[in-house]
Amino acid sequence: MSSLDQLESRLLSDIASAADEAALEAIRVGALGKKGTVSEQLKGLGAMSPDERRTFGPAINGLRDRVTSALAERRQTLADAALDARLASETVDVTLPVRATGADLGRLHPISQVTEEIAAIFADLGFAIAEGPDVEDDEHNFTALNFPVGHPAREMHDTFFFAPDASGQRKVLRTHTSPVQIRTMRSQQPPIRIICPGRTYRNDSDQTHTPMFHQVEGLVIDRTAHMGNLKWILEEFCAAFFEVPKVEMRMRPSFFPFTEPSMEVDIRCSRQGSEIRFGEGDDWLEILGCGMVHPNVLRNCGLDPDEWQGFAWGMGIDRLAMLKYGMPDLRAFFEADQRWLQHYGFRPFDLPSLIGGLSQ
Repeated sequence: MSSLDQLESRLLSDIASAADEAALEAIRVGALGKKGTVSEQLKGLGAMSPDERRTFGPAINGLRDRVTSALAERRQTLADAALDARLASETVDVTLPVRATGADLGRLHPISQVTEEIAAIFADLGFAIAEGPDVEDDEHNFTALNFPVGHPAREMHDTFFFAPDASGQRKVLRTHTSPVQIRTMRSQQPPIRIICPGRTYRNDSDQTHTPMFHQVEGLVIDRTAHMGNLKWILEEFCAAFFEVPKVEMRMRPSFFPFTEPSMEVDIRCSRQGSEIRFGEGDDWLEILGCGMVHPNVLRNCGLDPDEWQGFAWGMGIDRLAMLKYGMPDLRAFFEADQRWLQHYGFRPFDLPSLIGGLSQ
């Protein structure tokens, strides 16, 4: 019996000192495996006399049970220790702020924001949005808009022309969104009330000009449309866009081939260094061009100028963004600088509305 006591003492000591699951498994195999020390003791019971089996049988089986129990307890202890170590190494500090998601980090480009602001204002005034292709033909970009042959806008120094096609016609990157007005007047019957936002292209580049820029034009065609309607619409738009109670506006005579009479529109402002404030002050800033649609343009679209009349206006979206949000250089709009976008950009889901605020 003393040999069994010594074997049990050695096995239990080995089990208690096992450092990990692998060492514990080796002890189990050495004791209870097919050729383990306890298994060999069990095999020897068959060669004993009945009296010896009655004595050694319970002792050997008790040894096996105690070793099995000790192995299970040590395995659980090692598993608990491993779990504690893992939890300690993978600690999460729940007091830290939640990591920002893409929706939180992303920013809407100011051009997109200002375009949405403009659309929200004119939608409230009952205008629809019309769109057209960036690549236009001479007819829609110039001829139908009453540009005479030889007009400077047709020259290469101002306009991006494509190479002649098989028929000898040269396409052009539209120089304004006015072709959308022509397409609309030719495709639907008056009354018409639309705005035409989109990209336009002119061969120019400096602090306030880029070869590609954004423009929005408006068009109203009706039997009774007149200059008073035009002035009221522009005043309402400027007051809503610049978020001031009221704007004071003046109109100066100008010339555009597609309107007659034509005007440049100034609004009263104050200048304090590089800051411009609208609705106050004693200075004036030119903001857009407008006028009554030229009778030739109406005729080119199949409308009788004795029955229909209308007005149109156009303004640069990029310039409006610069004036409203204090951006000094137009070229930065197109440089894809993430730092600039983080500073001037807008949260993507804060959609502008006249009720909630355009630039909240």
